Amino acid sequence: MMRHDAPRHANTANMADMADTANTANTIGLDGYAARIEALARQLGLAFAPVEFELVPDSFMAEIAIYGLPVRMRHWSFGVRYIHQLVHQKMGNSHMFEVMFPGDPCHAYMAEHNSVAENTLVTAHVLGHADFASRNALFLRFGAMAGQHILEQSAARAQRLEMALQRHGQEQVEAVLDAALALEQHVDIHAELHRPPYAALSGPAGVAGRRGGAGGDDPFARRYRRLPGEAAALAARETARARVTQRPLLPPQPEYDLLWFIAQHGPDLADWERDIFLAVREESFYFYPVYACQIMNEGWASYWHARLLREADFLPPALYLAALKSHSDVVRPYAGEHQQALAVNPYHLGFCMWEHIIEREGLARARQICRDDDDCSFIRNYLDAELADRLGLFVHESRRDGETRLASRDLRVIREAILAPKYNYGAPCIAVTLLNDDGSLVLRHDHLRDGRGLDLERAEQVLAYIARVWRRPVTLHTADFRGSPRVLRSKSDGVPEPPAPTASSTTSAATSATPTAPPTQR
Repeated sequence: MMRHDAPRHANTANMADMADTANTANTIGLDGYAARIEALARQLGLAFAPVEFELVPDSFMAEIAIYGLPVRMRHWSFGVRYIHQLVHQKMGNSHMFEVMFPGDPCHAYMAEHNSVAENTLVTAHVLGHADFASRNALFLRFGAMAGQHILEQSAARAQRLEMALQRHGQEQVEAVLDAALALEQHVDIHAELHRPPYAALSGPAGVAGRRGGAGGDDPFARRYRRLPGEAAALAARETARARVTQRPLLPPQPEYDLLWFIAQHGPDLADWERDIFLAVREESFYFYPVYACQIMNEGWASYWHARLLREADFLPPALYLAALKSHSDVVRPYAGEHQQALAVNPYHLGFCMWEHIIEREGLARARQICRDDDDCSFIRNYLDAELADRLGLFVHESRRDGETRLASRDLRVIREAILAPKYNYGAPCIAVTLLNDDGSLVLRHDHLRDGRGLDLERAEQVLAYIARVWRRPVTLHTADFRGSPRVLRSKSDGVPEPPAPTASSTTSAATSATPTAPPTQR
């Protein structure tokens, strides 16, 4: 999903006046402009699948943005997000212009309340998104796995879920959705969507196929077996070896795709429950490139909507000026009339980076980068010191006592602060490490790799969700915000047991580092 989530400003009335002027000047309508902008885009070398545009009410736009898809399985968490989004819109903190879904065809939804100038800009912006999706290797790979018809697939899944609700009741279905949606980012993006089960194992190294030793047929081994008590010990070892061979260790290595593992190995999951886990997993695969390429993607679309508007000499001057005002609002580095920003606007950063790259290395090189990179390599390779200084980027620390202060202007630190929320799909690195003989499950959080511990209260709730569908005890090895090891255990009914107390330690207030930029001079 792509969306503009641009701030409204104190001068909204002036923008509305300009839009009214543009509407008066418009004599051929948005459809005519859209067709000519698309022709111009192809003339400038943009390549994209057909795009289907649709004007929809504001309420439907909000639903699409919250659910992630026009039609998706129902769950209470989407309602909470919907209310949060409406509050922000009512307070004037956001303005949603469009939501776009790549595929073949692409689908773009534009708000009915947009002016002709705004929707002209949106049209050009969507074509930039469509071009990016048709070039980028990550979009192409995940699109091929998750399908190019996600809207139709999602609607079919929603219908199957409604049937499950009628058959099994809301409480039972909601328990499965609680667990699946709580784990929706816990997929292995390096694996295939349709992956085979674990290969059959012959047992741990040194057990099966071992030569020599007590099991061999040499004279020493025969004498060894005749020693008092060795016959019984040998029989016990052979029994253990046979059991390990029959039931290989699961998983054979730490498994980070929690949705896949639960769907494949949940001891008592019904088919419809497995279907929910696999459906959420497939949608997570579809959304991953949007998440992993947000800065690149939004910057590329913003670069192209600005260029297309600039070169569209058929647009009336008043409409062009109104569209240019909307562009300025979208790519500005800070929100509203505030003169500072404590978070990076991906539209602004991506737009400036693409302009910088194209100015220095040319459009052909930019298209290679568009094809080969994601945000991690994009930021690390192409956010240079000159651009970071021009944009005024720095890292700040927000302490628990409310104090915020500048932490660093070092380029490496800035890059890593921008990318830190993007690692592992934005989720903590948690893996299944052992499925015990009694069906209990062991999870381990790699907090050293994450560089931080978990919110234990939320972790307990997610553990309870998992245990309710696993129907066996689940244990999570993790760490708290101090880095102290903690072990959370659930009961088979999904109610978590309180974590064992640990010795408290005196530490300084926790801090979080965030990249930011001051306002640019206009």
